[in-house]
Amino acid sequence: MSKRTPCCPPKPKIEQRPLLDGEQARILADVFKVLSNDTRLRIIHVLIRSEEQCVSKLADLLDMSPQAVSNQLQRLSNRGILGVRREGNHLYYRVLDPCTDQILELGLCLKEEVFVRQGYVHQNHPTRHRDLHSAPPAVFP
Repeated sequence: MSKRTPCCPPKPKIEQRPLLDGEQARILADVFKVLSNDTRLRIIHVLIRSEEQCVSKLADLLDMSPQAVSNQLQRLSNRGILGVRREGNHLYYRVLDPCTDQILELGLCLKEEVFVRQGYVHQNHPTRHRDLHSAPPAVFP
């Protein structure tokens, strides 16, 4: 369970906010671009679950080279999503923004709901209907 503080202070609901202008949409898109990488999402998930990890431990957990993990950590750190502290020769990373937990949680929820609506269930789910890798694109009425 995360010990980080709750997400942002109370803000107006999305339907009550003014329409995004071009610059706001571009900045938001940049945040989503940083998050739209499978390795970075896996790193974030590990860090949410464990609070903090060093590069070598993350590399072991993700079955990746330390250099590859370090490159992705740098991108997340540059965006202010992760924080880092040095202890001797080791760098320890942690998720800084408590909203990151909710973004990942909502993304997983969206993925699961989309698959359910399309008749797909995760391959390890006992009520699997179809193979996830052959999922057709969503069709809207």
